Amino acid sequence: MTVASTGKTFEAAEDDDASIDVETISSRTHTVLGLRMDTTTRAAMDRHLPAIAGHLNRLLREDLGADDDSEVRQLLREGTMLVDLTNRPTAETPTFGTYFYLRGVALVTRRLLWIYSERNGLDAP
Repeated sequence: MTVASTGKTFEAAEDDDASIDVETISSRTHTVLGLRMDTTTRAAMDRHLPAIAGHLNRLLREDLGADDDSEVRQLLREGTMLVDLTNRPTAETPTFGTYFYLRGVALVTRRLLWIYSERNGLDAP
């Protein structure tokens, strides 16, 4: 599962035994959402992608209350769609496409992180 032209895999970016680190995920999403399309290189985007997608993958595996909340179910569907192989950027994806994909992953990750924090009695990210 190669991500863009980096040759890295999403699996390599995540540790299955890792717990949800709210501070790290919050910081990473903040960084990604602060990237500007006019000043961010494709290489920089490709460097952020495996980690942010790894955070999203971890959050997708958590119990976030989808059984009781249609908005959570919708976010989980969006997140699952984003990490699906057929939707990930490739080396042929234009830079702006990778930029919007990266922002989409960061936005869904941030929203799921907020839900995770609320459900677990943690401070909001």
